[in-house]
Amino acid sequence: MLKVLISTIMLFPTIWLLSPKWLWSLTTAHSLLIALASMSWLCWTSETGWSSSNFYMATDPLSTPLLVLTCWLLPLMILASQNHINPEPINRQRLYITLLVSLQTFLIMAFGATEIIMFYVMFEATLIPTLIIITRWGNQTERLNAGTYFLFYTLAGSLPLLVALLLLQHSTGTLSMLILQYSQPLTLHSWGHMFWWAGCLIAFLVKMPLYGVHLWLPKAHVEAPVAGSMVLAAVLLKLGGYGMMRMMVMLDPLSKELAYPFIILALWGIIMTGSICLRQTDLKSLIAYSSVSHMGLVAGGILIQTPWGFTGAIILMIAHGLVSSALFCLANTAYERTHSRTMILARGLQMIFPLTAAWWFIANLANLALPPLPNLMGELAIISTLFNWSPWTILLTGVGTLITAGYSLYLFLMSQRGPTPPHITGLPPFHTREHLLLVLHLIPVILLITKPELMWGWCF
Repeated sequence: MLKVLISTIMLFPTIWLLSPKWLWSLTTAHSLLIALASMSWLCWTSETGWSSSNFYMATDPLSTPLLVLTCWLLPLMILASQNHINPEPINRQRLYITLLVSLQTFLIMAFGATEIIMFYVMFEATLIPTLIIITRWGNQTERLNAGTYFLFYTLAGSLPLLVALLLLQHSTGTLSMLILQYSQPLTLHSWGHMFWWAGCLIAFLVKMPLYGVHLWLPKAHVEAPVAGSMVLAAVLLKLGGYGMMRMMVMLDPLSKELAYPFIILALWGIIMTGSICLRQTDLKSLIAYSSVSHMGLVAGGILIQTPWGFTGAIILMIAHGLVSSALFCLANTAYERTHSRTMILARGLQMIFPLTAAWWFIANLANLALPPLPNLMGELAIISTLFNWSPWTILLTGVGTLITAGYSLYLFLMSQRGPTPPHITGLPPFHTREHLLLVLHLIPVILLITKPELMWGWCF
């Protein structure tokens, strides 16, 4: 744990002391080495349980895939941002990369924390760099509005969680995840306990986000620069799912009754946000709404509280993180050339950029859960556990799957196929850097088909 955390912290002096001409190449190389070092966490010395470096930081099979995903994403964010941050003054470039590295530091400490209160502090700390990235480097004038939505939605959900954690500390005497799983089950029966139950989960449901409290997400995604969109889609939404998995262990027996409205909202959200995707004209907005749809499925899988549901949720979170990030990279490359996110203005790109059209095709097929990709594995595990819980859910999940296939194909056909308009025939070609970026997103997705046990957690 410390070998990755300390080398991440050492990126800060590296960024500020490097000469300007080496800034991007050396920070990318350094962060890629950290990402490769983080893969050592995947080699388990013990069959189950925690592998700790000290009392406060440890990894287990649930947090490890998310930690590796976090480390893997930093070099990709730096690669993706290079083109549109390069023209800025050197100190602003340094500040931008510093914010990305600080975000990774907070995320490693959040996913590696064994104390729930430390997890909460790091969960909140990720707000600050993300907010600065959105409001300072966003594309349009709406970015301040998007930042306000993002801040207040998350803060409004997080305050009840802090109160709930203090009450938990008072009743159990500890907030250590290592000890809580062995403590006596709480006797929950009063109205106050129901409010406590809701307080424990609402912060994470807002972060995921659950349909109904999702309005901050499309705004934040659309206005954020490419690195902001990537880290939001790939890692920050996963904080919600991870936090829910950690808290659900302690929330029985109330979960059996109180989870119903949230499961219904999550499943209804799959259909509603999928339908919204079908009528989007904005490229980034469509990908953002598709994230809400996938996270609805993850929320349903976690709230059911079965081994299959948890496994499907982890697999879908990891697969969605890589695929959604790749789609945002592709949307950004199109935006950098056409200076528009409207799909109808940039159609027929396949004729000019055939290799990029292949990346679009693979990313879209992964997004609609084509077999044998891990997206399908996660979705099948969640859909089957929901069907086992109640056969009626197959109506909602089945229609949601059809709509997902519909909007994924719509996204591909609208942006790549059709007659090429004359105003885009003179666009500059794609760089090797951009192709490398997409290879580094899609190769892990394809490789995970061969060894899915790396990411299915402690459930099997």
